[in-house]
Amino acid sequence: MAQTPPDSTAHGKAGRNLPAAIASGVILGLLVLVSLVWVPWLFGVLAAAAIIVALYELIGAFSFQRIRIARTPLFLAVPGIMAVAYLFGPTALLFAFGVGFVAVLMWRIRWGSEHYVRDVGASIFALTYLPLMGGFTMLMLAADDGAGRIVVFIILTIGNDIGGYAAGVLFGRHPMAAHISPKKSWEGFAGSLLFQSLLGMGAFVWLLDAPWWQGLIMGVVLTVTATAGDFAESAIKRDLGVKDMGNMLPGHGGMMDRLDSLVINAFAAWALFSLFLGPAIFS
Repeated sequence: MAQTPPDSTAHGKAGRNLPAAIASGVILGLLVLVSLVWVPWLFGVLAAAAIIVALYELIGAFSFQRIRIARTPLFLAVPGIMAVAYLFGPTALLFAFGVGFVAVLMWRIRWGSEHYVRDVGASIFALTYLPLMGGFTMLMLAADDGAGRIVVFIILTIGNDIGGYAAGVLFGRHPMAAHISPKKSWEGFAGSLLFQSLLGMGAFVWLLDAPWWQGLIMGVVLTVTATAGDFAESAIKRDLGVKDMGNMLPGHGGMMDRLDSLVINAFAAWALFSLFLGPAIFS
């Protein structure tokens, strides 16, 4: 999948085509809601498909620096890790990740020792960044109230973008880290924090029948982790010399550009849900 060159024209102050971004975001959101309401495990299939596309984009971005990724083990790891996490729980998730780790080491050795550490390091990073984080999403889905947890998890990730975009456009003056992501401002972060706090409190009370203060904590934590995810992907793209990971989602770039906050939030959301609401029970 072709990456957008670094000098691509940005749209507007926040650097994206807003109408296209909203349209593609709404379509993705409807697909998620329909799958969760209809057959919850279907959400896992859609999530795995999205992560496979994102992995393809990430591998393509690494190729700009001639980094050879262990493709086959990684593509097999996505459905493998996510399926065992959903069916058998955290121990199985860790086991599947370990199998993937060993498979990467063995797969890459076929090409010799030159750049072995570089290529294996990038492959393990990709294994952790996408399949493992996808596994935490499936641990959330496996709970009795898994559909509700996934909805809140997504709301508290999208909310970070909405609050940050609105406050950044209206009030943004002071960049958080201009050398990494010049469009992100401290004012935008404050807007995200406020919006996420309100969303978290409302979502926990109305969707999960849980105390408001738990939603407040989750809103704050996921604001921090989502912002970190945005910065992490910006740093990755700058290091690899690409503007966007792909171009399949109008207004967003590639699938990886849409999942950047979600993959980082997945672990934090699973951990907080497990702490506040209890982990999924596996036989």
